[in-house]
Amino acid sequence: MLKLYYAPDNASLAVRLALEEGQIPYETNLVNRAVGGQKKPECLAVNPTGLIPALETPEGILAETAACLLWLSDSFPDRELGPPVHHIKRGIFLRWLFYLSNTVHADLRRLFYARRFVPPGSLEDHHRIMVGHLRGHFDILDNAVSDEPGLFAPPSALALYAGPLLRWAALYPVSADRWLSLSDYPALEALVLALEARPSVPAVAEAEGLGPSPFSKPGYPNPPEGSAL
Repeated sequence: MLKLYYAPDNASLAVRLALEEGQIPYETNLVNRAVGGQKKPECLAVNPTGLIPALETPEGILAETAACLLWLSDSFPDRELGPPVHHIKRGIFLRWLFYLSNTVHADLRRLFYARRFVPPGSLEDHHRIMVGHLRGHFDILDNAVSDEPGLFAPPSALALYAGPLLRWAALYPVSADRWLSLSDYPALEALVLALEARPSVPAVAEAEGLGPSPFSKPGYPNPPEGSAL
């Protein structure tokens, strides 16, 4: 059985959605961020980067959200998480999966953890610059979803990844003004509403304390175990 190393409302959320959506048997291992669990020796032995998620599989332990999603898509091709190898849409799927990972997710991390990247006196300028980048990223994604609605439609891993990214952009960093309005991105708004209609979402939302509309009207998590921060 697969084992997901997770923390509530962390990057593991996208992988957990894929596991639930694909009805793939798995168990969870909570990483308690409230006590720095991701940096403890037992977790570093699983993922030396000290990041969440990690996915224990028969082929070894995976890390990196996009890698986990791609492995699940390829290992369970009948679950329709993504087009199989040699499918005509495979290349476009990979393009947007890694755009979500390497560009959108990476820039969100730079926004959320600004003190890791810039000195204190530059935080305000850094926030303004990163928000500008992210607005542009979501414009590009909104157009991509409009152009390739079938490729992004749930249960595609692209939807399962985009939903959490939009959720986090609307909520974090906690100390900053809210800047994201889903209504500015109609294709992405339709995508998250379709995602919330999937049976996988209520199960994951309950397990991680995400509320009834975790992507379209996100609120801060109230998980039954562990901590999101």
